[in-house]
Amino acid sequence: MDDDIKIWLYDIAQAIDRIESFFGNQPKRYADYIKDYKTKYAVERNIEIIGEAMNRILKQNATIQITNARKIVDARNQISHGYDRISDETVWGIVINHLPILKCEVANFLNPVEPRL
Repeated sequence: MDDDIKIWLYDIAQAIDRIESFFGNQPKRYADYIKDYKTKYAVERNIEIIGEAMNRILKQNATIQITNARKIVDARNQISHGYDRISDETVWGIVINHLPILKCEVANFLNPVEPRL
């Protein structure tokens, strides 16, 4: 795998870890999230980073197999350019439903399991 792609995958992993750290050891609750503007903006910023890194990965290697890769880039663009149309529910759905899958996929790229013979 290309070194640049590894760097961008690492950037994605770090952004996901940062998002998770914003919630600490507390359960993730939507009602708490929408009241905490600092966390909302920090989450959105890290989703932008994830989307930009994914965009760069796709430009370098369009065949890379990451679930919803194009939608990740689209979410970044929506947050960056359509900030007035992004909903808390959409961002929350990304955090709860999509980031756990992405985290596993990125970890598999960065730490591939060697097949046992």
